[in-house]
Amino acid sequence: MATMIEENGPSTHEQSEVSSSSKARQKLEGLLNKNMRIRMTDGRTLVGLFLCTDRDCNVILGSAQEFLKSTDTFSQGEPRVLGLAMIPGHHVVSIEVEADSLEDAQGFGANH
Repeated sequence: MATMIEENGPSTHEQSEVSSSSKARQKLEGLLNKNMRIRMTDGRTLVGLFLCTDRDCNVILGSAQEFLKSTDTFSQGEPRVLGLAMIPGHHVVSIEVEADSLEDAQGFGANH
Protein backbone atom coordinates (compact mmCIF):
# COMPACT_ATOMS: atom_id res chain seq x y z
CA MET A 1 0.00 0.00 0.00
CA ALA A 2 2.91 2.35 0.63
CA THR A 3 3.97 1.98 -2.99
CA MET A 4 0.49 3.07 -4.09
CA ILE A 5 0.77 6.30 -2.13
CA GLU A 6 4.18 7.01 -3.65
CA GLU A 7 2.87 6.33 -7.16
CA ASN A 8 -0.07 8.69 -6.70
CA GLY A 9 2.19 11.48 -5.46
CA PRO A 10 1.62 13.75 -2.48
CA SER A 11 -1.90 14.42 -1.23
CA THR A 12 -3.64 17.76 -1.78
CA HIS A 13 -2.92 18.71 1.85
CA GLU A 14 0.79 17.93 1.40
CA GLN A 15 0.86 19.94 -1.84
CA SER A 16 -0.63 23.02 -0.12
CA GLU A 17 1.95 22.74 2.69
CA VAL A 18 4.76 22.52 0.15
CA SER A 19 3.30 25.44 -1.78
CA SER A 20 3.02 27.69 1.30
CA SER A 21 6.50 26.77 2.52
CA SER A 22 7.98 27.46 -0.91
CA LYS A 23 6.21 30.85 -0.98
CA ALA A 24 7.64 31.67 2.45
CA ARG A 25 11.07 30.55 1.28
CA GLN A 26 10.80 32.75 -1.83
CA LYS A 27 9.81 35.72 0.31
CA LEU A 28 12.81 35.18 2.60
CA GLU A 29 15.11 34.75 -0.39
CA GLY A 30 13.81 38.08 -1.70
CA LEU A 31 14.99 39.73 1.51
CA LEU A 32 18.56 38.45 1.23
CA ASN A 33 21.15 41.25 1.24
CA LYS A 34 18.53 43.85 2.19
CA ASN A 35 19.13 46.28 5.05
CA MET A 36 17.23 45.26 8.17
CA ARG A 37 16.64 46.88 11.52
CA ILE A 38 16.16 44.37 14.34
CA ARG A 39 14.95 45.47 17.76
CA MET A 40 15.94 43.19 20.63
CA THR A 41 14.43 42.41 24.03
CA ASP A 42 17.15 44.35 25.87
CA GLY A 43 16.40 47.55 23.95
CA ARG A 44 19.31 47.41 21.51
CA THR A 45 18.78 47.81 17.78
CA LEU A 46 20.98 46.14 15.18
CA VAL A 47 21.08 47.35 11.59
CA GLY A 48 22.77 45.35 8.85
CA LEU A 49 22.40 43.20 5.74
CA PHE A 50 20.18 40.14 6.10
CA LEU A 51 22.37 37.15 5.25
CA CYS A 52 20.50 34.14 6.62
CA THR A 53 18.16 32.66 9.19
CA ASP A 54 17.43 29.17 10.49
CA ARG A 55 14.49 27.15 11.78
CA ASP A 56 14.98 28.65 15.28
CA CYS A 57 14.54 32.17 13.84
CA ASN A 58 18.15 33.12 14.60
CA VAL A 59 19.25 35.85 12.20
CA ILE A 60 22.69 36.62 10.76
CA LEU A 61 23.38 40.23 9.78
CA GLY A 62 26.44 41.36 7.84
CA SER A 63 28.05 44.80 8.22
CA ALA A 64 26.00 45.15 11.40
CA GLN A 65 25.92 48.20 13.64
CA GLU A 66 24.55 48.23 17.17
CA PHE A 67 22.55 51.14 18.56
CA LEU A 68 21.99 51.23 22.30
CA LYS A 69 18.65 52.21 23.77
CA SER A 70 19.00 55.87 24.64
CA THR A 71 17.73 57.15 27.98
CA ASP A 72 17.32 60.65 26.54
CA THR A 73 14.96 60.90 23.57
CA PHE A 74 17.06 63.65 21.98
CA SER A 75 20.43 61.92 22.22
CA GLN A 76 21.56 59.86 19.26
CA GLY A 77 24.40 57.61 20.39
CA GLU A 78 27.26 56.58 18.17
CA PRO A 79 26.70 53.17 16.62
CA ARG A 80 29.09 50.37 17.50
CA VAL A 81 30.36 48.47 14.46
CA LEU A 82 29.92 44.73 14.94
CA GLY A 83 30.55 43.37 11.46
CA LEU A 84 28.99 39.90 11.31
CA ALA A 85 26.37 39.41 14.04
CA MET A 86 24.10 36.55 15.07
CA ILE A 87 20.87 37.51 16.82
CA PRO A 88 19.18 34.68 18.72
CA GLY A 89 15.57 34.32 17.63
CA HIS A 90 14.22 34.48 21.18
CA HIS A 91 15.73 37.99 21.57
CA VAL A 92 14.08 39.42 18.44
CA VAL A 93 11.21 41.82 19.17
CA SER A 94 10.70 43.23 15.67
CA ILE A 95 12.30 43.18 12.24
CA GLU A 96 11.95 45.99 9.72
CA VAL A 97 13.27 46.02 6.19
CA GLU A 98 14.54 49.49 5.33
CA ALA A 99 12.43 51.07 2.57
CA ASP A 100 15.48 52.19 0.54
CA SER A 101 16.62 48.59 0.38
CA LEU A 102 13.27 47.40 -1.02
CA GLU A 103 12.99 50.27 -3.52
CA ASP A 104 16.49 49.55 -4.84
CA ALA A 105 15.57 45.91 -5.43
CA GLN A 106 12.31 46.77 -7.19
CA GLY A 107 13.95 49.47 -9.29
CA PHE A 108 16.75 47.14 -10.30
CA GLY A 109 14.31 44.47 -11.41
CA ALA A 110 12.25 46.96 -13.41
CA ASN A 111 15.26 48.31 -15.30
CA HIS A 112 16.62 44.95 -16.41
